[in-house]
Amino acid sequence: MRAPLRHIWIDGRTFVWRAVIHCLPGSGDCHRGIRVRVWGAGKTSRKLEVDLLSVTGPSRWDACATDDSYPTAADVRAVIGYALENGWQPEQRGGTFVLSEGEHGARFSLPGFLLVYPVRTAESADPTAQVTRAYEARQGG
Repeated sequence: MRAPLRHIWIDGRTFVWRAVIHCLPGSGDCHRGIRVRVWGAGKTSRKLEVDLLSVTGPSRWDACATDDSYPTAADVRAVIGYALENGWQPEQRGGTFVLSEGEHGARFSLPGFLLVYPVRTAESADPTAQVTRAYEARQGG
């Protein structure tokens, strides 16, 4: 079943977005990942893509099964605003503008989520370690 297309209006402009949940295996657990895609000028326009890691945790049960994190309209509005300020031109035809962990992760933050690479690569950090660090930071330790 495909994720529904949703609409958001920013400064008189309509953006269409979709968020799809997937699992990111880590060294100690599986974690909820969410791929958000946004179009700002029709289906052939340059899309925006961002992969988010939920930092909910730790849990006694499988995080993929119990985590119910999902980006809100306010979260998507923040993603779009940041992308527009950092070079996304939705009116261009074709292609994808990616908010990557390596290029934008240190400058962009979203409560409850971290920017991550979509697929575990040599550059990507272990999702379990990322969630643990975020949890410890929230706990003040």
